[in-house]
This record gives sequence, C-alpha cells and structure tokens, in this order.
Amino acid sequence: MKDVNKIICNYIYKKWIETYKSQRAFGLDHGIEESIVRKIKNTALNKENVNYNIPVNTLNKICEAKNIKLSEFFKLIEN
Repeated sequence: MKDVNKIICNYIYKKWIETYKSQRAFGLDHGIEESIVRKIKNTALNKENVNYNIPVNTLNKICEAKNIKLSEFFKLIEN
C-alpha cells in the first residue's frame, strides 16, 4: 500500500492546489501557511526528498475551507 501521507498530499495538490490562483492564495484562503502548501506540493511531486506528514489539524483546516467533513475527504481519496 502506498504511503497514506503521499496519497493525501497528492490528492490535495492535484485536485485543489494545482488549479488554484497561487500557492500563497491557497494558503491564505484555507488558513494555512504557504510553506505548508509547498510541503504538500513537494510531497505530491516527489521533490527535494520531502515526505510531509500532514497533521490532522491542517487537513481539517483545508476541509473546513472546502466545506467538507474529514470523513468525506477520506471517502474522496479512496476512489
């Protein structure tokens, strides 16, 4: 099984960050620092040997900004 953090970061990056105005704007709009957005991106793209272990608190902030529950998010990444 793939690393769950990689799966989470990949989904967030491909579905939400990649198509957003900018990494900075995504961070501001979702209540997280731009450096966290970069860690998510670098983990998704296998850059700089980053393997970001996304905290539940951070994931929850992103989900709240997207108006989805954590349980709904995990159903999304199952597919």
